[in-house]
Amino acid sequence: MAITSANQLELLQTAEAVAREKMIDPVLVVEAMEESLARAAKSRYGSEMDIRVKIDRKTGRAQFTRVRTVVEDDELENYQAELTVEQARQYMAEPKVGDTYVEEVPPVELGRIAAQSAKQVILQKVREAERDRQYEEFKDRAGTIINGVVKREEYGNVIVDVGAGEAILRRNEKIGREAYRPGDRIRCYVKDVRREARGPQIFLSRTAPEFMAELFKMEVPEIYDGIIEIKAVARDPGSRAKIGVISYDGSIDPVGACVGMRGSRVQAVVNELQGEKIDIIPWNEDLPTFLVNALQPAEVSKVVLDEDAERIEVVVPDEQLSLAIGRRGQNVRLASQLTGLDIDIMTEEEESQRRQKEFEERTKLFMDTLDLDEFFAQLLVSEGFTTLEEVAYVDQDELLVIDGVDEDTANELQARATDVLEAQAREALARARELGAEDSLIEFEGLTPQMVEALAKDGIKTLEDFATCADWELAGGWTTVDGQRHKDEGLLEPFEVSLDEAQTMVMTARVLLGWVDPTELEEDDGEDDEVDGEETEETEA
Repeated sequence: MAITSANQLELLQTAEAVAREKMIDPVLVVEAMEESLARAAKSRYGSEMDIRVKIDRKTGRAQFTRVRTVVEDDELENYQAELTVEQARQYMAEPKVGDTYVEEVPPVELGRIAAQSAKQVILQKVREAERDRQYEEFKDRAGTIINGVVKREEYGNVIVDVGAGEAILRRNEKIGREAYRPGDRIRCYVKDVRREARGPQIFLSRTAPEFMAELFKMEVPEIYDGIIEIKAVARDPGSRAKIGVISYDGSIDPVGACVGMRGSRVQAVVNELQGEKIDIIPWNEDLPTFLVNALQPAEVSKVVLDEDAERIEVVVPDEQLSLAIGRRGQNVRLASQLTGLDIDIMTEEEESQRRQKEFEERTKLFMDTLDLDEFFAQLLVSEGFTTLEEVAYVDQDELLVIDGVDEDTANELQARATDVLEAQAREALARARELGAEDSLIEFEGLTPQMVEALAKDGIKTLEDFATCADWELAGGWTTVDGQRHKDEGLLEPFEVSLDEAQTMVMTARVLLGWVDPTELEEDDGEDDEVDGEETEETEA
């Protein structure tokens, strides 16, 4: 096929037709044609030549040109696409390195194979342009709700026509046993939009918590206007959900606004989610209070929060236990997701038994170690003493408030406690030495003999070994795997060493060994202080 005047305008007409069909810029199609013609011309004139094609946007005339670049004499590698300054002088008045010499070459005849190759180049470019258009259109729609029409189902995954492209609703993102037929209308949450080699991938979801939040935003004007905010959502898709809301206008009840007149607003969301029951809960900055609300309809007697471990103990009346846990643990699981805390639920009877057990264990500890009778040991526990250290090192006035304890008795109690602690320390030190603990570790400030023994049992016997430890290895911590939080036991956790204390000890050991320059640590601390100060100023401002 030759590029003649008969088919010059046909090129532009074809480009416009393709652009309209694919909804892309006609310029992109023309550029693809230029590239395909240039590739065909290279196969005719030689692949080493720099052949370029320019199609006139008005007449459709294709102009074929050969481009050669001026280079230094010693850099000439491809004489078909380059020429030296000396060679360029016969074509140009004052050639300089980097200049280009352009000359027109005759149009080429496109054989069957060349025409097919040109067609493939055009199709590939059009596909790429179409993918870019789809990605640009949908990338900003991630996090919103989209309406579409079901096209087909593949291995449980639903392919949805969303207008300018296709999206996928995976099997695990469908609610329960939802089934769709081609032509069904569907409403989904755009969970993610990714640019991939085979085109933009649009991933939909009907189980995401954000889907419910967006549905409420559509149904409740106060949420859309920002008067009410959804602070947390937890879902068991298709079955039950809990949503925490807060109002920034004291005259508007957030729960009532979300429920609507006779439940009209929440019912619209329930219908879209296949009858999923929704508990709307008032948000509270105080976590224990919020948790009590989240466990509704169960009543809570007492809440004990451990912020460091991000755990919370909830005590409920015996008859409320099954209600608090819910069917298959659903109620407590959703409350845990909503608050971000691990929840331990126990009855009042179980808590009473646990407290009694702890009381008996501490009583026995004081009876055995301090040679006290049961009544006196119980007095100590009742006053809040839990360990020998507390008895030995507490201010004596705190012992004197106990009935029957005078100054001499207090001195005797503290002397006995101190003797026992010193004996335990000597025994722990001896065991640590037997395990191979070296003086560099034993003499390190901040480590007790019991701590050294615990470290030695785990193979940490020198200061060098200690300095290689991570703070969480010593103090313990929590790791989240697949949405489940797992406890990492720390070597010094039984001794109540905090994460900050562990970090300080490890860094001190590294400084003593010369691994870390102490001045660098001081600079880092100073920078941290400056940042804290800036944040404070911004807050005050």
